[in-house]
Amino acid sequence: MQKRIVLPVLLTFVFTAAALAQMGGGKPSPAASATCDLGGGKTVKTAYSSPRMRGRKIYGDLVPFGEVWRTGANEATTFVPSADVVVGGKTVPAGSFTIFTVPTADKWTLIINKKTGEWGIPYKYESDELARVDMNISKLPAPVEDFTIAYDKSGSGCTLRIDWETTRASVKVSAK
Repeated sequence: MQKRIVLPVLLTFVFTAAALAQMGGGKPSPAASATCDLGGGKTVKTAYSSPRMRGRKIYGDLVPFGEVWRTGANEATTFVPSADVVVGGKTVPAGSFTIFTVPTADKWTLIINKKTGEWGIPYKYESDELARVDMNISKLPAPVEDFTIAYDKSGSGCTLRIDWETTRASVKVSAK
């Protein structure tokens, strides 16, 4: 009788320990958000999970080059414009979307997807894509430990920027 109880308890413990190890010791990436104020009550809000570098090589290793990445951790990153906007030259209507990226060593592509509420990986939402836009890439002067999405006000719009490790990917966002 005791053997029948011990085995399931032991298996539960092993699987739980393995899951916690994959999550970095049981600490899920913290939630974060960024907002772009386009003026006139128009905004773009982004919610994401912010993983930490923790001494790891990020791009080309943890985040493979040439593959769709959920752009953060945990749930897919949201992109919610309150009005029609232009992102990297492509029109995005008001609504709720998710964003993904395809990083490479010298070019990134931002994917704006109509599918919402997914975990983020594996990516199987090509038929729901609204737009793919090129992002500008630059090298940061110092490593960034916490994955960060932010908006910098620029002229009549904002620049969406993604900073992590020593890479910055950015794209212009403006009201339509």
